[in-house]
Amino acid sequence: MNQNSNHYLVEKKIGSLMLKFSIPCIMSLLVSSLYNIVDQIFIGRGVGYLGNGATNVVFPITIIALAIALMLGDGCAAFLSICQGKKDAESSHKSVGNIVVLMTVIGIVMTVIFALFKTQILNAFGATENNIGYANEYFNYIVIGIPFFVFGNGMNSIIRADGNPKFAMLSTLVGCVINVILDPIAIFVLGWGMRGAALATIAGQIVTALLAVYYLFHSKSFRLKKESFILRGSLLKKVVPLGISSFLTQLSIVVVMGVMNNTMVSYGSASKYGADIPLTVVGIVMKVFQIVIAVVVGIAAGSQPIIGYNYGAGEHGRVKKIYLTMIRAEIIVGVAALFFFEVFPIQIINIFGSGDALYNEFAVLSFRIYMATIILCCVQKATSIFLQALGKPVMSLGLSLLRDFILSVPLIILLPKAFGVTGALYSAPIADVISLFAVILMMVKVFKELGMNEKGN
Repeated sequence: MNQNSNHYLVEKKIGSLMLKFSIPCIMSLLVSSLYNIVDQIFIGRGVGYLGNGATNVVFPITIIALAIALMLGDGCAAFLSICQGKKDAESSHKSVGNIVVLMTVIGIVMTVIFALFKTQILNAFGATENNIGYANEYFNYIVIGIPFFVFGNGMNSIIRADGNPKFAMLSTLVGCVINVILDPIAIFVLGWGMRGAALATIAGQIVTALLAVYYLFHSKSFRLKKESFILRGSLLKKVVPLGISSFLTQLSIVVVMGVMNNTMVSYGSASKYGADIPLTVVGIVMKVFQIVIAVVVGIAAGSQPIIGYNYGAGEHGRVKKIYLTMIRAEIIVGVAALFFFEVFPIQIINIFGSGDALYNEFAVLSFRIYMATIILCCVQKATSIFLQALGKPVMSLGLSLLRDFILSVPLIILLPKAFGVTGALYSAPIADVISLFAVILMMVKVFKELGMNEKGN
């Protein structure tokens, strides 16, 4: 083990470092997002849009599992990076060991809880009479993979912070390739439908988790010992809060999806579109949105080890430069996404299977309205992760909650009362505009603090 192995993070050019860390991180997160997207594509073509509606109903439990995984994994990754900058080897291995134990136990507990409350969960997330059978079948199998999903995704963050983003990318990529290969075989060749899609996903998740276990014995900056796995409350109080922002960001997606799904069913049934078209379309739009967010978060989370190490080493001027470089990259991503969503909405929705004229009409409206301020959202998401990397969980959490919960949920509920089912689509643009002001205020404060503590001041 070499605790100084990552010292190059304060020496090399910021642009080259971000490319080294962010590209593998982007690929890892994209692959994770594609797990469900791939299922949707094959289910849409093999089962139909009601099958896609069913995956939208089940999808929130995957997001809940991801929220737990990222809370533990991102929290540990941020803590590990800061420890590396401070040359604190003892805290490094103990934090990883503690988080490994928590991920394992919590993953198993979540599977049990989900299984016990399946009916309540499906009803809460907008299951309809037409898709409940498909939702039940998909749920029964997908829940089995939750422990592997939690462990694999949580370890990905830790592996990146350990300075090996390529392995993190590889472990996720291998799992996704397995899913892509098995999906059409299970759905079309074996005729297993929803069950086949779920089993293909689980197979990929298991392989990713096993690769993460392998990495624990081949890490760069820490070595696990027996004492690493002894849970320490004092240590976890430092580690877990650093991942709270990631947790609530994902959890807010669950809340938003739950409220949005029920809104689509309620107001959609009173519109010309019916209940199932809005439910299915908005689910697809939000998953495509997650692909963009995977790139955005990949850039920011990939930069997290660089930010944390430089901050821990007292290189505050360099930290400011990292943020500005990161935001420029995020804006470019946002501009590209906005172009595709506004110009090619029908082509995007058709990837997931075709529908009638009303289906296509609502799909075009959804993409063009809901994604109208995607650039602002990119800046907000990246800033939240930057604050998390600095060890400022309260500010990071506040920014995440403002956009994804405090603003979005009430807007989804209130806007349809005046504008019908399409009113809910305006919740994202309004939340993005308001959140931008919070980003500006927070970053002025943070930059002032970094300037005061720069070396030489």
